[in-house]
Amino acid sequence: MVLLALLIGGPIGLAAGYFGGKIDVVLMRFSDVFLAFPPLLLPIAITAALGPGLWNAMIALALSWFPWYARIMRASAMTVRRELYISAARNIGVGHLRILIRHVVPNSLTPVIVQASMDFGFAILATASLSFIGLGARAPTVEWGLMAVDARTDFLDHYWTALFPGLAIFVTVLAVNLIGDGLSDILGPKRGGKE
Repeated sequence: MVLLALLIGGPIGLAAGYFGGKIDVVLMRFSDVFLAFPPLLLPIAITAALGPGLWNAMIALALSWFPWYARIMRASAMTVRRELYISAARNIGVGHLRILIRHVVPNSLTPVIVQASMDFGFAILATASLSFIGLGARAPTVEWGLMAVDARTDFLDHYWTALFPGLAIFVTVLAVNLIGDGLSDILGPKRGGKE
């Protein structure tokens, strides 16, 4: 789901940030339409329209999250396009596509990678939430939110049937967020100097 959101939002933000002008305005207003909805309300509406299922839930979540990646990629691309090596490449006749692929994309990916690693945990929670309310995965698909909803009826007699899927969600989200935090420390900009 995070990869799909990145594949939708990345090129939009890249084009908006690199070319600017009317292209930037049109692409960012398109993204703003999706940002106008609360983060879980839009996926609920899209999944309800498409029908329940894990793939439909992933598509719905990607459509509601891609604007964040478009905004991050746009900001990075705007910063990179002002660099002298981009001006030098343009002046010697290098085409826009080659500049984008060889220079702008590799130098713009760090904040997007960090954000994607942090969002992975939220994607797990959102997918489990959609499954819990009946709009995500359907049986016989194995999914933690679906396991938790199936365990509701026997919770008092067999508490572990709800406890272990919940713990799995908790531990996985915590681990992914710690990895994302570590990536932000490693890949993020260095602040300060020697103390």
